[in-house]
Amino acid sequence: MNGGRQAAGRARFLRDNSLTLGFGGAFLCVLVGQALAGHAGFNEGLAVDGLQPLTLGEYLMSSDFAVDVTENWQSEFLQFFLYIFGTVWLLQRGSPESKQLHKAGPESDREQRVGDHARPDSPRWAGTKDWRQTLYSRSLGTVMALLFLLSWLAQSIAGTAAHNEQRLRELLPPISWAHYLGSADFWNRSLQNWQSELLAVAAMAILSVYLRQRGSPESKPVGAAHASTGVEG
Repeated sequence: MNGGRQAAGRARFLRDNSLTLGFGGAFLCVLVGQALAGHAGFNEGLAVDGLQPLTLGEYLMSSDFAVDVTENWQSEFLQFFLYIFGTVWLLQRGSPESKQLHKAGPESDREQRVGDHARPDSPRWAGTKDWRQTLYSRSLGTVMALLFLLSWLAQSIAGTAAHNEQRLRELLPPISWAHYLGSADFWNRSLQNWQSELLAVAAMAILSVYLRQRGSPESKPVGAAHASTGVEG
């Protein structure tokens, strides 16, 4: 009997958290694939320069692997930070990615269920009327901004080390972290990721006006009018 309950509990946990677990598992698989492909590519470059190849463990601890990973992370967190804050005020008629056209802005306390309008099942800080409500009501965007800044900082540090390793192979003197922040390499790595993320958000916002995906909350219901805004399937 207990074994049956435990099995049912595990199945319920997997179902209730399948979105996070599915994408988290896919992330780990892709990260492993990136590590293997990056290791092979990096060693090919070392062979061309007549240098000893690195083991996989050594590559995983290298600045080259770190900068490749963090430059993608920072662009993703930047995308979500901008999207979360931008959609407070920016609208797209007919898109499920947009709020309804009359709801631009932070909305009323009643709509947001804060302060006197908090419900029994609302988060505890939502019912307060001080700095805790202010902080909690912006916590998602704030954490995304913090994750972006931290991963961008990590990219800059790892990028400095990787860039200097390349310079040393070319018998050039290393540069400082501050100098690297103004370098073409740092901004090329950053901007090439930012433009792709911003394009993806813009494409999703406008394509979801006219296209549908049955059963997805990122799409309007299949039969919804093109002009329906802020409606999810």
